[in-house]
Amino acid sequence: MRLPPGLVSARLVRRLNRFAVEVAVGEALATAHLANSGRLYELMVPGAPVLLVPRASPTRRTAYDLALVCIDGVWVSADARLPNALFREALAEGRLPEFSGCRPARAEVAYGGTRLDFLLECPRGPTLVETKSVTLVEGGIALFPDAPTERGRRHLRALSAAAGEGLGAAVVFVVQREDARAFAPHRAADPRFAAGLAAAARAGVRVLAYRCRVDPCQVSIASSLPVLL
Repeated sequence: MRLPPGLVSARLVRRLNRFAVEVAVGEALATAHLANSGRLYELMVPGAPVLLVPRASPTRRTAYDLALVCIDGVWVSADARLPNALFREALAEGRLPEFSGCRPARAEVAYGGTRLDFLLECPRGPTLVETKSVTLVEGGIALFPDAPTERGRRHLRALSAAAGEGLGAAVVFVVQREDARAFAPHRAADPRFAAGLAAAARAGVRVLAYRCRVDPCQVSIASSLPVLL
């Protein structure tokens, strides 16, 4: 996925709240929208180089969206809205062999008392898919979540129920950076999610993870990662 042209270079000053950061654009301070409610302690480093998308509009409170953060020389996408689009793009381009022959049927599908990202039509039958944005990497291991997530546990329960009823079911962790060698649930952050993920896998839910290529021009799914449950 190509990033918008005209990205603005800046430096991160501080996180203001869940959805806003203060940045230094040259000598001026500005506020940028952060499309990610995670804790992101690994990204919210004062002085870190960032790239911003200009969003001039009289109806907005912020002049920019925060697109990328550079941590230890590695560009990371901070936008938690991207994984759905990245998954859809990679699926359409045939870059996901685990979903060969599948195509999207519906998005935002109500199932099991929650909403899941996709219903796919696949050769083996309908498949429900939930994608998750991952930005935290420690020692080469991508970790999710970075804070307790009841919503995430609810998604796992719904996918497990779907698998139990004979539907295809998958949870896809999209690691929005290039320096991960494997993926694992972050037990220290949410042991209940880690246990739920292992239980979902036993119930027949496919647990998949993909590393992204991230640079100032694009973000795209690049390759699959081993999953360590």
